[in-house]
Amino acid sequence: MSEDFFQGYKGASLEMLKKYNVRVWGQAHVDTTRGVFQGTILPRSENDDDQHIVMKIITGYNIGVDIANITEMTETGYKKANYKIPEKEFPYTDGYPSVKLIGTGGTIASRLDYRTGAVIPAFSPGELYGAVPELADICNLTTEKVFAVFSENMGPDQYKKLAVAIGKEIENGIDGIIIGHGTDTLSHTAAALTFMVQNSPVPIVLVGSQRSSDRPSSDAALNLMHAATAAGHGDIAEVMVCMFGPTSDEYGLLHRGTRVRKMHSSYRSTFRTIGDVPLASVTRKGVKAIKPEYNHRRKDRNVTILPYFEEKVAIIYYYPNMQPDMIDSLVENGYKGIIIAGTGLGHVNKPLYPAIERATAKGVHMFMCVQTLWGYAHMFVYDTGRDLMAKGVIPAMNMLPETAYIKLGWVLGQTTDPEKVREMMLTPINDEITKREPYNGYLVYQGGVKEVEDFIKKVHK
Repeated sequence: MSEDFFQGYKGASLEMLKKYNVRVWGQAHVDTTRGVFQGTILPRSENDDDQHIVMKIITGYNIGVDIANITEMTETGYKKANYKIPEKEFPYTDGYPSVKLIGTGGTIASRLDYRTGAVIPAFSPGELYGAVPELADICNLTTEKVFAVFSENMGPDQYKKLAVAIGKEIENGIDGIIIGHGTDTLSHTAAALTFMVQNSPVPIVLVGSQRSSDRPSSDAALNLMHAATAAGHGDIAEVMVCMFGPTSDEYGLLHRGTRVRKMHSSYRSTFRTIGDVPLASVTRKGVKAIKPEYNHRRKDRNVTILPYFEEKVAIIYYYPNMQPDMIDSLVENGYKGIIIAGTGLGHVNKPLYPAIERATAKGVHMFMCVQTLWGYAHMFVYDTGRDLMAKGVIPAMNMLPETAYIKLGWVLGQTTDPEKVREMMLTPINDEITKREPYNGYLVYQGGVKEVEDFIKKVHK
């Protein structure tokens, strides 16, 4: 057989396929010491090992079969897959809202190139219509890719460019904006845009996916439909994150950009509002508000764009026995602001005190958040907190550490005056600080407890 039939396979795994005359893209029946598997033989990434054969089984999931366990293989059929995104012209419908999808590099709709392991994105309106045709029943969609970076590479330059691009779209009369974004730093960008794009008359919805579109359990298409519904038809004119509510596909949630956090590495319901309840739930039928107070959609085109950011800002996550050189090194390297994620109500150890004094003496702005995430920095309760405030550390109330980092960078991009910095940091723009946290804004229960297990049986997970 030609080597073209064994894409990416090498060494022992290649010899195994040749031994049984089974090709890549062949439908195969594979007997192993661990059971029988049926499915399609997939190409292997060129950088993978030579000890496994990859199959897409009939459930749609991919598995790796250790060749040491294979006792027999039979090819039962052959059909080469085409993973090119189908493209159809996105239809225009009179009366539908106009929505702009701005791309940052996240692949909200995509297919996988199994040979290289790379993702093939769907991004043009035609590609998105081919991948998610239901979008045409929601809005008139246009797209623009402003840059292409992985979410871990998003930063101040991208935040500022996004803010400016959003301002132009609002000025041009768009009804709503979607931002496609990788999930890892989605909440950071949401916070940045909340501060940089103020008083928006239209919804600004950030959306991503936890699982790629070629997986049966992908959340990509439904997240995109929910985001389009919120952007085109919703009344909430704020910066929001739109992702799955429960792990089921029953509904999505809209989270305020300053109070949202990714809380699980792989769950589809990974994003949670911390210290409060979500803004709203969303289905393809519409948006249902959960919080009664929010900024409503308006017909004017007025928006305030403030694309500022000082890059020399850092977060320090305090741990026992932290040494003062951690802070000294930041000061020596020119950092102008430091967020401390302290223990309890906002505490660090005494050996850090001299370094904190040296930092504040050099004009470094220091704010305290709590690494518990829920709750407030109450630094006046214990001597430790009082001592730290006397040395210039300012409690940031119940701002999430990542939100405080983003806000401090944004504030220092505009002023370094200590009193002005303090005032701007502690003046809420959109619930990054709240007067209280509702009792149902803190729901972290332990499995195994009878009342919790009884509750779980009654609800979607």
